[in-house]
Amino acid sequence: MRTRLDTLVTTALQQGSAVPAFTCYDFTTALAVVGAAEDAGRGVILLVAPKTAATPNGLRLIAALRGLADAATVPVAVQLDHASDLGVMADAVAAGADSVLADGSSLPYEDNIALVVAARALLGSDVVIEAELGGLAGDEDRAFGADSTGTDGAGLTDSAQVEDFVSRTSAQLLAVAVGNVHGKYKGEPQLRWDVLQDIAVRTRIPLVLHGASGIPADELVKAAAMNVGKVNFNTELRTGVLSTLQERLPAHRADGENLQGLLGHWNTSAKAFAGSALGMLTR
Repeated sequence: MRTRLDTLVTTALQQGSAVPAFTCYDFTTALAVVGAAEDAGRGVILLVAPKTAATPNGLRLIAALRGLADAATVPVAVQLDHASDLGVMADAVAAGADSVLADGSSLPYEDNIALVVAARALLGSDVVIEAELGGLAGDEDRAFGADSTGTDGAGLTDSAQVEDFVSRTSAQLLAVAVGNVHGKYKGEPQLRWDVLQDIAVRTRIPLVLHGASGIPADELVKAAAMNVGKVNFNTELRTGVLSTLQERLPAHRADGENLQGLLGHWNTSAKAFAGSALGMLTR
């Protein structure tokens, strides 16, 4: 059942859990993620990258994901991820996205606020807005885009700005930078839990942790206790699927170009990862 993202996340936090969000570049992955969520009896978030949403086929994918969310037996939200182009935001919402990350984190502070305010004015009150404060290293679409452990203090969210930022933007969720990065980590991730705790006491809206792939499970389970209600995964899901396809491809080509069988392995890989993330974040 399609559910507002803020409702889904707030409900999970009340139960001491966080909701995993998975980037879906294709419908096969989305089917696997929703299947894992239904098996677990938990809600889930389907993310669409802005580069995907900026294409006609990407908008068709969003429409398909909305249909998948409507038909699911568990709560499912569809979100446009990391968007800075207002036109792409509007098109994605028209296609079926019910929430948007209006990401001005690379902009000066006042320009970041202006982007989020403009997104709210354009999209209306029915669309859930997530904003981001602080800079994450790496590229969410490329596994090897990050060359950092995430420990560089320059990119961390400034907790002193949080109250002003949330008040002026009216964002319903806040993505933060506390040592997390997009893509694979160089060395062991070093999350700044002290910074996250300081942020958590300064705002009541749910927090979001991006770049969760590669963060150890025993670290991620701490997140919900610090008001992190949404945790984004991309790299591990994507690299797991590609590794499976690479391993299985020769046999399925020899078996009469058996694409259906290969897609079955794709589904199994994506569903297994989604299931493990759901279990890890559930209390």
